[in-house]
Amino acid sequence: MIKVTRLNDAEFVVNADQIEFIEATPDTVISLLSGKKIVVKESVDEIIAKIIAYRRSFGCPFLPALSPPAAGESSQE
Repeated sequence: MIKVTRLNDAEFVVNADQIEFIEATPDTVISLLSGKKIVVKESVDEIIAKIIAYRRSFGCPFLPALSPPAAGESSQE
C-alpha cells in the first residue's frame, strides 16, 4: 500500500499491486485494474518512487534505483 493525496488534501492509501498505469494530464491520474481512476497531487515520479520503496520493504531485490532525469530530459516517454 502507498499513501497518496487527493487534490482536496485528503490522504489515503492505494494498493500498489492494483495500479494499471499512471499518467500526467496535467494532473496525475492513477488508473486501477478495476477501471477506477484517482486524481492525486503527487507526480508520476513520486508515485513510482513510493511503489519501489513499498516493494523493496518486503524484499523485492530486482527493482532499479531511481535517479532524477538529467537537465532538459523528460521523465516521461
